[in-house]
Amino acid sequence: MTLILDTGAFFALERNDRAMWRRLKAAKLAGVPPRTHGGVIAQVWRGGAGRQAPLARALKSIETTPLDDGLGRRAGVLLARSGMGDAIDAAVVALADHDDQIITSDPGDIASLVHAAELRCDVVLS
Repeated sequence: MTLILDTGAFFALERNDRAMWRRLKAAKLAGVPPRTHGGVIAQVWRGGAGRQAPLARALKSIETTPLDDGLGRRAGVLLARSGMGDAIDAAVVALADHDDQIITSDPGDIASLVHAAELRCDVVLS
């Protein structure tokens, strides 16, 4: 199982949410790095100084996938299937495989995209 991180997971890290930090540590100890994509990073990254210093530290243990042509096309197909419009959320779901956990602050939209992708994965509120 891989943790797939949406924007809300990073905001939880910035809030110093202990449960989110524990999830990150458990993934690291299991040798399965959490994943996200560059569009999510763009939504949360504001330079890394001050309150973002812990986020900068966390990013070192997170696998960041480029939001390239392939991921973009998979996300676009999910948007067409679901009737939704958020490409960043769709790309988060497009990263997931069966049995993964998607950590998000928007479980309703993510769950709809998971359904459209015909995935069996958990959507967890951050």
